[in-house]
Amino acid sequence: MQLNKVGELKYSKQFGHFSLLFLLLSSLLVAGSFEDFKRAQQESFTKYVDERDAAFNSYLKSQWKEYSATKSKPLYEKEKPKSITPTLPKKIKSLGPKVRIKLKKIKKVIPKPVIKKIDIVKKVLIIEKTEVEKPKKIQKDISFDFFGQEVSFYLDKKYKTATFYPKSQKGIINFFDILASSDFSSTLQDINSITKELALNDWGTYLLVTKLSESLYATPDERRLFSWFIFNKLGYAVKIGLANKHVVLMHYSKKTIYSTPNYTFNKKHFYVVANYAKGSVGKLYTYKQNYPDADKAMDLGLKKLPNFKKDIKSKTLSFREFGNTYTTTYHYDQNLLDFMATYPQADYETYFNAPMSESVYQEIAKDMKKYVDSKKSSVAINFVLSFVQKAFAYQIDQDQFGREKVMFAEETLYYDKSDCEDRAILFSYLVKELFGVTVVGVKYKDHMATALHIPMKGDSVKAGNKDYVIADPTYINANIGQSMPQYKSQIPQSFIHVRAGI
Repeated sequence: MQLNKVGELKYSKQFGHFSLLFLLLSSLLVAGSFEDFKRAQQESFTKYVDERDAAFNSYLKSQWKEYSATKSKPLYEKEKPKSITPTLPKKIKSLGPKVRIKLKKIKKVIPKPVIKKIDIVKKVLIIEKTEVEKPKKIQKDISFDFFGQEVSFYLDKKYKTATFYPKSQKGIINFFDILASSDFSSTLQDINSITKELALNDWGTYLLVTKLSESLYATPDERRLFSWFIFNKLGYAVKIGLANKHVVLMHYSKKTIYSTPNYTFNKKHFYVVANYAKGSVGKLYTYKQNYPDADKAMDLGLKKLPNFKKDIKSKTLSFREFGNTYTTTYHYDQNLLDFMATYPQADYETYFNAPMSESVYQEIAKDMKKYVDSKKSSVAINFVLSFVQKAFAYQIDQDQFGREKVMFAEETLYYDKSDCEDRAILFSYLVKELFGVTVVGVKYKDHMATALHIPMKGDSVKAGNKDYVIADPTYINANIGQSMPQYKSQIPQSFIHVRAGI
């Protein structure tokens, strides 16, 4: 059969392709097996464990846009007063029914008795402790201390091969590709298990993932990329961006995180939590669309305290009033306080409605009961107000911490110094739990007080359809119903409603 030049060329090309394929197959068969070849081919098409990652990878390759930071909101319009001038002490009128504070029994951990057995050796009774066989500890790939608790994780070896190179959008995609093709499910299971075991809220989960990333990677950029990947898989709405060739990690929050740079996408604010109280990041390049099904907002609310291993220490607080000294001693958990100290500046509802350790509250309540039981309610509540006014020195956060820091009630008990909102949070917690009083936080441009829904006369405010009598935990010697002179005629900016206690 004769072939023209075109036919010869086509045949030649086909034969060349066949020869190349034959040589490739032959070399593979020599090195391994045809099954290995098929597996390699299949893996190239099923590179990602999660099918969402293929679609998201394509989106990451699209054109990124430039975004400008949204101006961070300040907590106060004006700087808080550096010092507070006390008023003259005056005994409050004895009004209302007598109080009787109810206490709960604190469960004490009773150590299990040592089981003993009797062995007869040469007719002599020898009592010895039984050895309880310890469960074998499963060896995981990495462990570290997390507020006194050892936590461990399984890690895929591919994690270590992920690098932010080049330092561009392409480098982010490269990093994502490696993690997306890894076996990340075991790591996610460990995170979920630890979160449940320690009763972590979103902030606790943020710290856990951050600590894990710090244990894995040397550079901040790679740590943020790993955290970004993990948070997406956990269902949180997070974004990554580039600013000056460095990675910027942003978390979506429905509520304001103060003093924190943030960027707006589809009217939603994404906060650069790592830059809390550190200033603006400036302009950055990023994408608009979220990772599929990752729409959970970071909620800084602390509805339940974490279940850390306890590091118990004690402290005694005291104050003087009308020639008498009153004291209270309580025991606190240092690990819990260390956790609280990491918090960025959340909204006031977070602090006013956070719980206190049951043991701490019961110890404080026991001493309050000793001093106020059987007294009229006006005297009893005013005694607690005096305790918060006088047991701590006044100092604004900028002088104490170098930044604005609102404290949880348990932190205010711990620190020797505090300012207006810290005392308001502590006082509101104590009066609602001790006396069942309805209380609100009263916020001015540069000050925070509280007000109580009780039938007493004095300076008052209206929140909703209820009248509340001012009780200012910062105005030393002031009784219930006494405002600082400069705030008597001011209309509060807002009220923080405190959830009911007993």
